[in-house]
Amino acid sequence: MADIAFLGLGVMGYPMAGHLKNKGGHAVTVYNRTAAKAENWVKQHGGARAGTPKEAASGKDFVFACVGNDEDLRAVTIGPEGAFHAMKPGAIFVDNTTASAEVARELHAEARKRGLHFIDAPVSGGQAGAENGVLTVMCGGDLAPYSKAEPVIMAFARACRLLGPSGSGQLTKMMNQICIAGLVQGLAEAIHFGQKAGLEIEAVLDVISKGAAGSWQMENRGKTMNAGKFDFGFAVDWMRKDLGIVLDEARKNGASLPVTAIVDQFYAEVQKMGGRRWDTSSLIARLNK
Repeated sequence: MADIAFLGLGVMGYPMAGHLKNKGGHAVTVYNRTAAKAENWVKQHGGARAGTPKEAASGKDFVFACVGNDEDLRAVTIGPEGAFHAMKPGAIFVDNTTASAEVARELHAEARKRGLHFIDAPVSGGQAGAENGVLTVMCGGDLAPYSKAEPVIMAFARACRLLGPSGSGQLTKMMNQICIAGLVQGLAEAIHFGQKAGLEIEAVLDVISKGAAGSWQMENRGKTMNAGKFDFGFAVDWMRKDLGIVLDEARKNGASLPVTAIVDQFYAEVQKMGGRRWDTSSLIARLNK
């Protein structure tokens, strides 16, 4: 059993922290910017809550975080009340935020100066994956702390792997989002085409999902896209944040991402339609408007 702090109880972090407590059997102290959510988590799962990241992290073996963006991450690590100020020597910070590779490298270096360890560990699998404890975790950092962290991470994951030095987890998550953007747009166009052609879409999806066109998106979002239902987790606002990180990194490394750039603009159109909180499968809405 490890002594753990978890910072950030959003739609992903709330169930992830719960799995660390209940499935992993760890002692968990939670912090959330909105204190009421931390209070609710403790009522549901037990454990403890803290008023600041610094307080939560004091004396802990591991500190997990799942917050909004680079600046949120800096705030809970090196901000005035950040966790790095209270973590004990040798403690491991596991960041499950989808953030930039740049901030991962920055905080890895800062952690090392303080005798701490930092692992960038963004996740894939959405809200359902978090709730069911079957996330995929993509990690960057040093082997020794990763080896200690992996069995703890597996409380909320079905797959976890170290993919290289600091920043590699975030770069891998960027690849993940590039793939998703293209897949969802392709599926949206196919369903839109089939609707215009008068086909029985569910029957078609059942057939083509068994062949080379099959994908997680088709299996899990095809029918709901056809029905115009977009309340299934990962929001358009979050996807645009992620694609912004991807496109910024591409500008730095010289990668050409024409499809990703176009799909990002399609999501901007969905936002203007009022779909900021619709899930990412809502790309079909702009085709059917």
